[in-house]
Amino acid sequence: MIASRIQELNEAGLPAPPADEKRAYTITEIQDILGISRVTAYELVKKNLFHSVRIGSSIRISKRSFDAWLDKSGKEA
Repeated sequence: MIASRIQELNEAGLPAPPADEKRAYTITEIQDILGISRVTAYELVKKNLFHSVRIGSSIRISKRSFDAWLDKSGKEA
């Protein structure tokens, strides 16, 4: 499954980010960015408002999808 997803992303033709650019946020970073509690950050992830992946016991949130969601949410206010 992971190999097929990697293949799919490679075929999408998206430009690779610079090596020093962050590609994912942690729950703690989401908390800090939004100024919310840990529980609320987990609830946002659970609602699938942006792309996230679980790696072992950790969750990583796609920076690109989170930033797009945040920009979209700001325009709706």
